[in-house]
Amino acid sequence: MNKNKFFNRFPFFIAEISGNHGGKITNAKKLILLAKKYGADAVKLQTYTADMMTLKNKEEIKGGLWKNEKLWDLYNRAHTPLKWHKKLFDYAKKINIKIFSTPFSEESVTFLEKLNCPVYKISSFEMNDLNLIKAVAKTKKPIIISTGTFLLKEIDRTIKFAKYNGAKEIILLYCVSCYPSKDEDFNLNNIKILKKKYNLQIGLSDHSKGSIISEYSIFMGAEIFEKHITLSNIKNAVDKEFSLKNIEIRNYKNKLERAFNFIKNKSFFRSKNELKNIYYRRSVYASADIYPGELFTKKNIKNLRPNKGLSADKYLCLLGKKSKIFIKKNTPIKQHHIKKI
Repeated sequence: MNKNKFFNRFPFFIAEISGNHGGKITNAKKLILLAKKYGADAVKLQTYTADMMTLKNKEEIKGGLWKNEKLWDLYNRAHTPLKWHKKLFDYAKKINIKIFSTPFSEESVTFLEKLNCPVYKISSFEMNDLNLIKAVAKTKKPIIISTGTFLLKEIDRTIKFAKYNGAKEIILLYCVSCYPSKDEDFNLNNIKILKKKYNLQIGLSDHSKGSIISEYSIFMGAEIFEKHITLSNIKNAVDKEFSLKNIEIRNYKNKLERAFNFIKNKSFFRSKNELKNIYYRRSVYASADIYPGELFTKKNIKNLRPNKGLSADKYLCLLGKKSKIFIKKNTPIKQHHIKKI
């Protein structure tokens, strides 16, 4: 499986800005700087206008964090103005943090191509928009596809379609499209299932509170993580309920790193620190004085700690052999103590 240079380390943490800028470009820049300061590997924007998302009517959200808010109004409040994008891309480059975006329409792909967006993310609710998938696939750039709400047969269709239209690298994110997501919404075995079925790089788009879901996901094979971030003083941040704030960003990254270290070795592994404790294994000792020519028996040798003599696995082979020299009681038995036949 080829791995793009964009994702140059694992775990790879994408800080999602979404609409948490509160309508101010200064806040968007602060979020990018915050992501850089606290160790995110990349930041991500969302590229749309409200009219690209839905009709301007009275359609209301039926449940969750934004219950009863009109759909168009939410997107209008949360969108990152297109006129900000170049400034934000330039700012991210200036402070040396990777940046890319989620397009929500064919025209937003065209717009982002002019900014040389290096990677594209497909949002869960857009995974069935094959026209959008086609536009992104034709760029030949890596595509991250979030899979919330979709069944395997639907994921199959999207992956096949993306590959048919030129996608060279696809990354799947296991996602629960609830805001915020609760523990009972998750089945982390889905990560293993996706990884085995598609042989693609797998990650997690996490809308839960805290970091525990992401930490557990590492043990299931997730390598790329997307989590929303916000500033603690922005009251109208749309995703603040499930976003990381300030030092929480660093803590989240550190927890990912710690969990990943538990599984970083793909072959069977013992640390140097642990191997020092070989000393405390059992070995063979004289349990009585043993004279030259005397047979080793269960009455004069036993296995004890620490490991100063022959390994305890030699005990059974030693029985019935003769001592070459006098061995004082409690002495570790060595190879040179044994009379050669």
